[in-house]
Amino acid sequence: MQLVFDGHNDVLLRLWTHEREGGDPVAEFSNGTDTGHIDGPRAKKGGLAGGLCAIYVPSGDLVFADPDKNGHYVTPLAAPLEPLPSLKIATEMAAIALRLDRAGAWRLCRTVKEIRQAMSDQVFAAVMHMEGCEAIGSDLAALEVFYAAGLRSLGPVWSRHNIFGHGVPFAFPMSPDTAPGLTDAGFALVRECNRLGIMIDLAHITEKGFWDVAKTTDQPLVASHSNAHALTPVARNLTDKQLEAIRESKGLVGINYATAMLRKDGRSDGDTPLSDMIRHIDYLVERVGIDCVALGSDFDGATIPDEIGDAAGNQNLIAALKRAGYAGEDLEKLASGNWLRILGSAWGE
Repeated sequence: MQLVFDGHNDVLLRLWTHEREGGDPVAEFSNGTDTGHIDGPRAKKGGLAGGLCAIYVPSGDLVFADPDKNGHYVTPLAAPLEPLPSLKIATEMAAIALRLDRAGAWRLCRTVKEIRQAMSDQVFAAVMHMEGCEAIGSDLAALEVFYAAGLRSLGPVWSRHNIFGHGVPFAFPMSPDTAPGLTDAGFALVRECNRLGIMIDLAHITEKGFWDVAKTTDQPLVASHSNAHALTPVARNLTDKQLEAIRESKGLVGINYATAMLRKDGRSDGDTPLSDMIRHIDYLVERVGIDCVALGSDFDGATIPDEIGDAAGNQNLIAALKRAGYAGEDLEKLASGNWLRILGSAWGE
């Protein structure tokens, strides 16, 4: 079995939501469930050895727009979030991550060495990520606290605006050049992440924000769960110019399993063939090279192809990659090696 280290999932959001409904996050992840995409048993069955687990504060007002007769849609951006409620929710999700670690349900990893050891021990290697930094104030004091708790990766924005920058909407077809980039606070956040060794994720930021990060950071450029705009022109996907910058920085693109970001028609439909995923992977490999492409599933956060279904079906994608000619060292790089390289670089290892 080809082990996979994945660049993005929203399992903490699912566990947090179920806990608010009376569930037990540790039992749900450890024993398995029939909801969502990831838990310990399904991850082990599908060879999902670990990944970046997002702390994401949900937007209650977000309503996805229906496509028009041409299949086009523009979902209005969710409203900005208030900082104190966001900090409360983010802290609760971080607490779940720590409880899972303490219970042995997964291992919360802060170094690549720890990731490799967890994978070797067949324990899910979780890296704490923050998707949208509404929980962090402009003084960045909370960033220090989350770092101490294990935070090692963050995206300054989700698909909404905040004090650090601007996010792109869920829209098809649309350029990612939709709004301004980083604010002064956003530039300060990038510099502090560089100092601490926190990876910066560009998956939801505007194109101007992308370039603002590129000119400020000392890290390789990373988009943890984004695909090729040339193939599927949703605002969340990356233009060829952005891909060129990622290649030049020896950065990384994590292929997003979300069908709306894979299909030519931009639809969210589980009846999407794995050939659409291979089409994007081939294109990204051609544009940025085999060393700069990996997997960023968006498990528990998106509609994914039925042929994968959930974490237990991850080897179906591996099989499709093998049929497409990926093998040996190249397959290992796509499945896990490239993520471990980029994390080590961002973390100063």
